[in-house]
Amino acid sequence: MANPPQPDISLLARLRERDPATLAATVQEHTRPLYRTARGLGFSDQEAEDLVQDVFIVFLQTLDRFEGRSQVRTWLFGILHHKMRDRRRALQREETVDSFEEFDSCFDRQGHWVTAPEDLERLFASREIGTALEECLGTLTLQQREVFLLREVEELDTKDICNNLQITNTHLGVLIHRARVRLRECLKGKGWR
Repeated sequence: MANPPQPDISLLARLRERDPATLAATVQEHTRPLYRTARGLGFSDQEAEDLVQDVFIVFLQTLDRFEGRSQVRTWLFGILHHKMRDRRRALQREETVDSFEEFDSCFDRQGHWVTAPEDLERLFASREIGTALEECLGTLTLQQREVFLLREVEELDTKDICNNLQITNTHLGVLIHRARVRLRECLKGKGWR
């Protein structure tokens, strides 16, 4: 069995010193995977961007407490997990109301589109598989989706996922298996093999 990768002590020292180049490189390296995970878990573009910003704020605020027992990437995904959970709780408390004014602003006084929508057939053809996969991901439970994205898309280590989500290795295996089965059945039902 291979030993887990050891944290880079010099990287940790540079981060704690708030070295601008090291901080910028860390943000650059991890922003896209964090954003992709937040989007994959159903957050809008703006919400995902806000979550990623929140992750890096917490990262900077708590940097001196980071002991280096895990990789920086693992730590950032742990922060993301907690921020997403907090955001979901906050969203559940808010009432969302569709605005007639927002809908009405899409049309001029004669009832014509102010800006015509894109060619839906063209969009559908180019995004068909992505849409099917996104819809199928939406059929997973939140925990199945999060575990699937962290393991299969972001390729986080099993131990790190279990630590971040506070689940056992066995439970992780069950969640991954159920997610794969459900995704396979959903995609098959949509005509994908």
